[in-house]
Amino acid sequence: MSTATTTPTVLIIGATSAIATATARCYAADRARFFLVARSPERLAAIRDDLLVRGATQVDTYALDLTDLDGHAAMLAAAKAALGRIDATLVAYGTLGNQQQSEASVEATLREWHTNATSTIALLTLLANELERQRGGTLAVISSVAGDRGRRSNYVYGAAKGALSIFLQGLRARLRKAGVRVVTIKPGMVDTPMTAHLRKGPLFASPERVGRDIYAAMRRGRAVVYTPGYWRLVMFVLRAIPEPIFIRLPL
Repeated sequence: MSTATTTPTVLIIGATSAIATATARCYAADRARFFLVARSPERLAAIRDDLLVRGATQVDTYALDLTDLDGHAAMLAAAKAALGRIDATLVAYGTLGNQQQSEASVEATLREWHTNATSTIALLTLLANELERQRGGTLAVISSVAGDRGRRSNYVYGAAKGALSIFLQGLRARLRKAGVRVVTIKPGMVDTPMTAHLRKGPLFASPERVGRDIYAAMRRGRAVVYTPGYWRLVMFVLRAIPEPIFIRLPL
């Protein structure tokens, strides 16, 4: 994150997600100035009030369905007008679709791909150009451990997140000379409303723990962060399993 100002300016896109809210609360303790973007004006207002109580010095909100590509440019212009220089950006929206529905429906598959890959990549293209002109800042994006290897239980979601991770890898190389740090966040299973339908096990983490990890990673400008950290080892093992064995596993 830039040290040009003592009060960080933070753009959070997908701000009403549990993980984004937890991360924002960490920044609020730094008396950050925020521009929050999400679909629901009511939920944005509630988060705004919460962050102000926790120490934020400014919180502007902007309601937008982020799958609407035509709305991205106006939203970014509004963020720039509200914050001036953008020190830290977190892109935190996405959906965990139903794999069985996607297998049965081209429409469902493409809807998940549009949300988790196409719309995010379109937005990142605009963000990258803005940060390149700015000559600095931190851009963090929530991908997923699911993108590390295709599994029968969620390969549509995993393929979209895998594409996003590869895009971020290239973006990181491109923006390095401009002083922009690109952080790929790879959470494992997190106990949020998006996973409410899943049976919880010992590998699940709280959004608060993941939010703290994201905040720390953004401040340090780390390249790729698995959160919680044990997922780095878990995915190392899964990637090492030979394909003929892997496809037989009930994963």
